[in-house]
Amino acid sequence: MFQSRTHTCGELRLAHAGEKVTLTGWMENVREVGTNLAFVVLRDFYGTTQIVVENEEMMSVIRPLNKESTLSVTGVVRERSSKNPKQATGEIEVVPEEIKVLGRCRYNELPFEINRSKEADETQRLKYRYLDLRNPDVKKNIILRSQVVYALRQAMVEHGFMEITTPILTASSPEGARDYLVPARKHPGKFYALPQAPQQFKQLLMTAGFDRYFQIAPCFRDEDARGDRSPGEFYQMDMEMAFASQEDVFAVLEDVLPPIFAKYGTYNIASSAPFTRIPYRQAMEEYGSDKPDLRIDLKVKDVTELLADCGFEPFNGQVVKAVPVTGCKLARKAIDKLCAEVEVQAGRKPYWFKMDETGAIAGGIAKFVNADPATVEKVTEALGLEPNTLVFLSCGKLEEAQKTAGVMRKMLGVACEGHMDKERYEFCWIVDFPMYEIGEESGELEFCHNPFSMPSGGMDVLLKAERGEINPLDILADQYDLVCNGVELSSGAVRNHDPEIMVKAFEMVRLGEDDVRAKFPAMYNAFCYGAPPHAGIAPGVDRMVMLLCGEESIREVIAFPMNKNAQDVMMDAPSAVEQKQLDELHIAIVKEEPQAE
Repeated sequence: MFQSRTHTCGELRLAHAGEKVTLTGWMENVREVGTNLAFVVLRDFYGTTQIVVENEEMMSVIRPLNKESTLSVTGVVRERSSKNPKQATGEIEVVPEEIKVLGRCRYNELPFEINRSKEADETQRLKYRYLDLRNPDVKKNIILRSQVVYALRQAMVEHGFMEITTPILTASSPEGARDYLVPARKHPGKFYALPQAPQQFKQLLMTAGFDRYFQIAPCFRDEDARGDRSPGEFYQMDMEMAFASQEDVFAVLEDVLPPIFAKYGTYNIASSAPFTRIPYRQAMEEYGSDKPDLRIDLKVKDVTELLADCGFEPFNGQVVKAVPVTGCKLARKAIDKLCAEVEVQAGRKPYWFKMDETGAIAGGIAKFVNADPATVEKVTEALGLEPNTLVFLSCGKLEEAQKTAGVMRKMLGVACEGHMDKERYEFCWIVDFPMYEIGEESGELEFCHNPFSMPSGGMDVLLKAERGEINPLDILADQYDLVCNGVELSSGAVRNHDPEIMVKAFEMVRLGEDDVRAKFPAMYNAFCYGAPPHAGIAPGVDRMVMLLCGEESIREVIAFPMNKNAQDVMMDAPSAVEQKQLDELHIAIVKEEPQAE
């Protein structure tokens, strides 16, 4: 019969010497020395302990076992003659009187070495994730995630928020990404959708009279993976406040997040309230991004008037942006490599020149800058050039030039010493987003971001745009993004809670009241019964933990992540199902016909 452990493998110390104990765990390693002597490392969730086998009886149990078998070891604690100061239990060892095999590892070879699993191929790690998670370095991210979620819950409750869970099976809604659809067996031809976010439900809770709501909410979006985005599902700390403004939302998060980041983060410094606020258009002009990393002190400068007509053909008729970097002594080879990396990320070629140690303009496109002494003088003054200043340049249409400059700024901040204070968490709010934009495909006015946001100025500004007194593209939304270290943690907004303003906002994009009723029936009808002004936000839990752990990939902070193709290679999902299941759901699989050449 299995006897429970008396201690964990990370618990025993010199003070326990002489005690009889029972430990359980995995046999991480075994080193045989002679006929009847072996050193076994036993590992559990809490740490490792050295087991010293000194007789043939115990050796006969250990010798046939493969590593990663699970054991129960009962024995006496004694002081180690050769101590290991790097190990928490390094002053003691256990001499076993009994070893029970609880779970035998039946494979001689493991897919990878447990303690070096992070070096293994990612597909192997995901396929054998249960082994990967045995690695303490991998496990610690999941432990930290649990601690962070608990701290978030505790902080939100202390701020008067109530946790309420919202439905997982719901109606399809135009949220900006593809839905995951679930066929409804009792309603042939109809489908549920997994929620991209609890957006409508949390707003309905506000209309129902719940003052402050939050939830660690699962969200489902059928979108491609990237470093800071997991395909399929993710979690966010969803929150909403009734009778609240943008300032109320900011105050809560500026109080909740910094202590958590400072306590659990790789770095122990986090922005204090109030966070820097940057209007969207200013962010694009000065940082080339709506998620700027404020740890980098570089800014983008507009040099269109100075260089568009300098004779360099790619600049002709284009917007030209510059990122000057003082005290930068990168060699030509390093500059060329940086240019290639920028082009890969931004999709456009960057250019450069520098002011060398003598104060002369040299390298890259220097001959075009030097062609006119007046241009040299103006560029030097506009960019504040001094010896050993490297200048990277981008060109194109406004958004293209801005985007490329943003990539340049980020890469230069990392590559050039003294321009990035890496060991801190720097938060900022991006505010005053445009309400509308011209769609790339339609060529017509469309919502820029969240259609449920309140336009700044309410009904008055919409009526002015309708009368032609202002350009609809100049209408701003009471919408905001929270950014930390160049990563967008969340989008939020003051919601459009007034049905008349909502209808007018949708009319701007050629949708009438009937369309609003059809697309958002519950929310529209609820607002007609008297809705409070409300605002909210939903920081991504996965992204927060990724930043706190200092990881580059979001998959490192998720217990069982999918791969880049939204596949769970461990569970073999998605997978085919039996025809009987398809018949019950009234679904037929139609094979795509090969196209004729």
